[in-house]
Amino acid sequence: MSSFASRRTTMVDAQIRPADVTKYPVLDALQDVPRELYVPDSQRDAAYAGTNLPLVPGRVVLEPRTLAKMLDTLDIQPDEMVLDIGSGLGYSAAVIARLAEAVIALEEDEGLASEAEATLSSEAVDNVAVVTGPLADGAAKHSPYDVIVLQGGVVELPSAIEDQLKEGGRIACLFMDGALGAVQIGYKLDGRVNWRFEFNAGAPVLPGFEGPASFVL
Repeated sequence: MSSFASRRTTMVDAQIRPADVTKYPVLDALQDVPRELYVPDSQRDAAYAGTNLPLVPGRVVLEPRTLAKMLDTLDIQPDEMVLDIGSGLGYSAAVIARLAEAVIALEEDEGLASEAEATLSSEAVDNVAVVTGPLADGAAKHSPYDVIVLQGGVVELPSAIEDQLKEGGRIACLFMDGALGAVQIGYKLDGRVNWRFEFNAGAPVLPGFEGPASFVL
């Protein structure tokens, strides 16, 4: 077993299972996807640490526990289409691809997007399409989605994103209030998203999700 493979097992056993992640498809996906291939080269040795990993200024790869708990709650099914917003170098999309029928990986940083596309292709992850564009606009062309996942913090969710969620669909958001964050799962019923608190976490707010600017006189 390579040292990365053994670190992956340790991550699942020491970070993920103790966080009440119980669904076997999620555990298996995290065990199988080589996280070290989807982080910046400078972060490879830290790939399995229980922290957010820096990608580019203001952007991170979410810590494994946060992503795992989101996916455990969302309970993605094999016939579902998922929008992964802020997918960075493609790690979250690669994990979700093990659970879903298809994944649209939305990334607005062209450098990250092209690298993600190359890695996903070399790893034969063939049910992910990388789309480049503003994160706050979503990817309406492929909507509506059964599930939407955001890979970073949110202060305010743009209505364009809610509109792309299918009736009966689920969305996972990490709402940030200053330094404190709470992951909430939204369920779309009768055209409205109803939110439920799941757990606390933290991450930088994604570009376009900052909410209205506050002016100080």
